[in-house]
Amino acid sequence: MKWNEIMPSPKPPSPHESRSTKTEMRHPSAFDKAFNDLRQNPAAYPNISPRWLAGAAAVAILAALACAWLTLCLLFWQGSWQLLYHPVTAITRTPASDGIAYEPIQFAVTETGKTQLTGWWIPDPDGKLSILLLHGADGNLSDTVDTIAALHRQHLNIFAIDYRGYGQSAPAKPSEKQLRQDAEWALSWLTITRNIPAQTILVCGTGLGANLAAELAAEPASIHGRLAGIILDQPSDQIMAPVFDDPRSHLVPAHWLVQDRYDLFASTVALDIPSLWLLPQTKSGSASPTSSINAASGAYTHAHGQKTAAWLKPPIAADPHFAEILRRWLDDLP
Repeated sequence: MKWNEIMPSPKPPSPHESRSTKTEMRHPSAFDKAFNDLRQNPAAYPNISPRWLAGAAAVAILAALACAWLTLCLLFWQGSWQLLYHPVTAITRTPASDGIAYEPIQFAVTETGKTQLTGWWIPDPDGKLSILLLHGADGNLSDTVDTIAALHRQHLNIFAIDYRGYGQSAPAKPSEKQLRQDAEWALSWLTITRNIPAQTILVCGTGLGANLAAELAAEPASIHGRLAGIILDQPSDQIMAPVFDDPRSHLVPAHWLVQDRYDLFASTVALDIPSLWLLPQTKSGSASPTSSINAASGAYTHAHGQKTAAWLKPPIAADPHFAEILRRWLDDLP
């Protein structure tokens, strides 16, 4: 008899027994150890206090609010310029629309050979004075055609420009520093490229352009020479109101985030050239030094040199008295 016939064959383990054996043989997991330790010694893992949880939640909420506020500051810093500047790129009207011949000008060339600024040069055969025209914060050169026509009738050579970001000038985000540089480039084009003496140049600005013109004219004469005079069309010490009076500006440190100021008072205090202030009439049609002070916050009274104030109905260039006032002022220039 064979041995395998006497001894029975071993019975194969069931699947349940196989899994149990493997479970007993493997090492316990970290979770099993922690669970066993907690069960054997509960004091080793004390419960977290509600006070600690409340503090952690408060810190998380404050951190989220701080991130949201910083994000709001960043968005305001990046987009606040749109509250003040409203540039338009499309040119819809030119001096030719009023039958005035003009020469398109491209200037302010960069190192790569690209021009930064565009303008219109309107010479007059009988013009003894030249005028640099700076428009306001809205639109572009198209909105200056009526003013150009009124100035042209006074036999003035006119150079009107679009700032960067406006009209056909180079795309850019406007700022006071940038507009100031654009105005200086335009003045240099007149004095250097056209070889026009600064003593025969007037600077004229409308709205924000008036404040900008005051900054330009208040520079020391050694930079560009003493100008012949300045025309301020509706200047204001509240130019920055659309930015700083906006409800969103009260949620952030707006005066730190926005560097533009266009400080009319600081500029006019340094003026020592003849100035013509064209101020809007009040609803009652009053015209007095008091209304002048209210319109320009005392800047007019502190301006040095020969100065004249006139109250006209906006738009100033369309007022029937504008031509007479301008002609009289030009005749009185030294």
